[in-house]
Amino acid sequence: QVQLVESGGGLVQAGGSLRLSCAASGRTFSSGLMGWFRQAPGKEREFVAAIIGSSSGTFYADSVKGRFTISRDNVKNSVYLQMNAVKPDDTAVYHCAYRRTFSSITYSVAARYEYWGQGTQVTVSS
Repeated sequence: QVQLVESGGGLVQAGGSLRLSCAASGRTFSSGLMGWFRQAPGKEREFVAAIIGSSSGTFYADSVKGRFTISRDNVKNSVYLQMNAVKPDDTAVYHCAYRRTFSSITYSVAARYEYWGQGTQVTVSS
């Protein structure tokens, strides 16, 4: 059974930094695609970033490009999201997700990811 467990969320001031972690178990995650999504109250879940297992190629939403960095450690079976220069609009529950196949067209589509973590709350104060 695949399990994804996020950690690292919390309260941070605008302009500060936070690092989220996602520990994966149940299979080897050196293939496929790992992603981060977020959901704010009253809003739909939105794509944040993704990283390809086999090549470590990365993708970012325009809203976080230049501020957030996704990375992975295949030895630890973990994915990270380094969040810098955070803004109040970044406040949301952040989820990591995994899909077994990569698509350059649907990498940002939440419905295409097969496995999800429970999420970790990030709150940015102004």
